[in-house]
Amino acid sequence: MEGTPVQRPHVSSALACSAALLLAALTACGGTADADTQRPSTPKGVTAQASSSTSVHVMWEPAADNRAIAGYEVYRAKTKVRSVPAAKHMIDVSGLTASTGYTFTVRSKDAAGNLSAPSTAVPVTTQATPPEDDEPPTAPTKLAGTADGSRAATLTWKAAEDDVGVTSYDVYQEDSRIHSVPGTETTAELTALRPGTVYSFTVRARDASDKSSSDSNTVDLTTASAPGAPASTAPTGLRTVIGKEGGEFTVDLSWDQPKTGGVIPAYELYLNGKQTTTIVWGGTPPKGRATYRLTLADPPGTRYSVKLRAKLPDGTWGDFSAQRTVVLES
Repeated sequence: MEGTPVQRPHVSSALACSAALLLAALTACGGTADADTQRPSTPKGVTAQASSSTSVHVMWEPAADNRAIAGYEVYRAKTKVRSVPAAKHMIDVSGLTASTGYTFTVRSKDAAGNLSAPSTAVPVTTQATPPEDDEPPTAPTKLAGTADGSRAATLTWKAAEDDVGVTSYDVYQEDSRIHSVPGTETTAELTALRPGTVYSFTVRARDASDKSSSDSNTVDLTTASAPGAPASTAPTGLRTVIGKEGGEFTVDLSWDQPKTGGVIPAYELYLNGKQTTTIVWGGTPPKGRATYRLTLADPPGTRYSVKLRAKLPDGTWGDFSAQRTVVLES
């Protein structure tokens, strides 16, 4: 039977063909031809603060990568103790021994698994075992702040009191702790903020038994817009007043409307980060300060975070207001 003639390629041509096919296969499968082998940058500004006799608070500045940071790894000496997502730049390491020295380093990691070099090792000594301490500290008072350009802010407050001693102050942005300073300080420098953004900050005091105070007063700050960016469209001066009507709670909201050059036809109201209603005016939209009554049938002690944003004249939704926390109490 006569077969089909086959022409065998020259050896060098065959090798070139095989190499091309291998390259194509590696590229299609995410192989080494398109692999990310570049290390992320090493985290800087690492600090370690003894929060109590058994815990240390570690913070660092965001790292950079040619693609994207996937997370961070925190080490006690040479032992990895925690992994955190990319958006987080602080962590509490617990389960430590009182009056003991430790060193901590941080490494950044990208999606390909590349680890940065370890940061500078930071030494810290946990606090001594505290005496019996049944009372939390008082709340810090007279919290004030200023926005330092578009990406930083400075907070100051009056010191809290504790029957044993305040060991640290924790700064919260809305409901998330974002910074801590030792109990001997009453100032915090905040960085890595977003331009043109409204922030709501509170501070809590903490003692050696890890008991936290209630919140300080809230301070609202708006960072400067980035060069060329439009001004903020966030409602400002949001206030809440709790009342009761029959068997239900009322929350009277009032705020200053953003200047948009036109009429604001509606607002979206958010509770605990989720949209709960759209406020639409029945007649002519108000000018200047606006008000709205929210009715809630939840039991006493229920806690809500509240914020809103305006529907702009061009039909898009604007920036969020500062967040307020309300507790339903008669």
